[in-house]
Amino acid sequence: MKASIDIGTNTVLLLVAETNGSNLIVFEEQQRVPRLGAGVDESNELSKEAMQRVLEALKEFLEIINTNYPEVDDIFVTATSAVRDASNKAVFLDRVEQETGLQIRVLSGVEEAEYTFMGAQSVLNNIDGQQMIIDIGGGSTEIAYGEKQLQDRYSYDMGCVRFTDRFLKSNPPTDLQMQNCRDEIKKVLAEYQFNMSDQTTLVGVAGTVTSLAFIDLELSSYDSEVLSGHTITKDGLKEYIKRFGGYTSNTLEQKYPAVMKGRADIFLAGLLILDEFMDKYGFDRLVTSTGGIRHGTILVNRDE
Repeated sequence: MKASIDIGTNTVLLLVAETNGSNLIVFEEQQRVPRLGAGVDESNELSKEAMQRVLEALKEFLEIINTNYPEVDDIFVTATSAVRDASNKAVFLDRVEQETGLQIRVLSGVEEAEYTFMGAQSVLNNIDGQQMIIDIGGGSTEIAYGEKQLQDRYSYDMGCVRFTDRFLKSNPPTDLQMQNCRDEIKKVLAEYQFNMSDQTTLVGVAGTVTSLAFIDLELSSYDSEVLSGHTITKDGLKEYIKRFGGYTSNTLEQKYPAVMKGRADIFLAGLLILDEFMDKYGFDRLVTSTGGIRHGTILVNRDE
C-alpha cells in the first residue's frame, strides 16, 4: 500500500492505493484547496500565506495516513506548475521537508503529462484505441497521447488560475475578457500540434472536467466511480459556458458547493481552455477520468 500527494497550483490531493498491474485499488482520496499558485503568474513567487496553507494540508494528510493506514510504506509527493515556476521554490521545498519530513519531487511539464497519462488510464478499463488525455491544471495544461504506451505529450503554459488572474478580472467576466482569454488560448495551443488518428478518444482529468461531470450528472456528493467514464458533449460544454459566463463565483459556489468551493472563480477559464482544445482538434465529446498525477505517481513507483 502506497500514498501519493499531488501539490498543484490550486489543489493538494491525497491518494492511498494498492497496485494491481496497471490498475489501482483505491482506499482513500482527499482534496484540499490552498491555491498555492495565487499570484505566481504576476509575482513569480509563492506567497508565505499560500505556503502555510499547503503545509497545513500536508500535515492533515499525514495524520490521515498515520492514523488510518499504518501499513503505507511509501509516501510520494509531487509538485507541478506553481512550484516549477516560482523563484522561491527552494524555500518552499526546504520548509516542507523541515516541518513534515516529506521530500517533494518537482515534475517537469513532460513528466506531468506522462504521469497524467498513466493515471487517467488506471481508472478506465473500457476504452480501446488511441486516447488523448487533457489535464487542465491551475498553472499549466498537459496533453498526453497514445494507446497503451505514451506516444506524444506536451505541456502548455496556461491554466485556470493563471488565465483567470490574467484575463477574467471581473466577476462575472465581461464578453471582451472572455474573448481575450480565448484568443490567448488559441495562441498557446498553436505552439505545438498533435497528429492523431481519426479514432482517438478524448479523456479529461482534474478538477475542471470532474467538476463539470459532477454538475452534468446532477450528483449531490462526489463519487469517483460514477464520474469516471461519464461523457460530456461539445454542445453541452458550450451551453454550460454560456450559462456560467453570466454567474458570479458566489452564485456558482452556492449552486454547487460540493465541487465549486475553492474553484468557482477559476472554473470558467478551465472550461474555455477545454472548449478551445476540443474545437482545434474537432472532438465532439469528452470522457471523464478521475485518475491523474497522483495515480500515475504510484504506478511509476510501484516496484519500490
